[in-house]
Amino acid sequence: MSRILKAGLALAIAASTGLASPAFAENDETFFRQVVGHWSGPGEIVAGKYKGTKFICDFAGTQHAKSVGMALDGSCRVGLFSQPMRAEVTRGGKGYTGAFQDGAKGKGLDIVSGDVGADRIVVSLDRKQLKGAMIARLADEDTMAITVSVRVASDLVPVIGMNLKRTGAVRQSALTE
Repeated sequence: MSRILKAGLALAIAASTGLASPAFAENDETFFRQVVGHWSGPGEIVAGKYKGTKFICDFAGTQHAKSVGMALDGSCRVGLFSQPMRAEVTRGGKGYTGAFQDGAKGKGLDIVSGDVGADRIVVSLDRKQLKGAMIARLADEDTMAITVSVRVASDLVPVIGMNLKRTGAVRQSALTE
């Protein structure tokens, strides 16, 4: 897999993780609970050198045991090639911190800011000169749409789109009972 594709897929993983405003509303924990479970679905690179490349991802999301946040483990594959993916986000101080893969100091990305709502998350991502944003929205308890964009001059240009479906039996309603 190319380095750009790996970075883009790592950005896509961000869909199930994120940052919250300093108020840390109840929405933060609600969103994290809603993304616990197994997710799978197709994605496509919609702009840039690898435009038209299709991939499939499978993720398992868990809530962080000691603080507000979560971890997401899984992989994305393009044809015969598979790339392990990991993301972790936890609340610390006045915000959230997180990394995809090994963070920007390695070959991954850092989470640098964002906002969590009851049914969506918006985060800003950073790796040296690569600046971007990711929006993940839960259309319902079993469907999540993700758009990853990169900053080009002063514009955010969508580069990756994903449509994930929950697989397995864990659903928000089961988590709140």
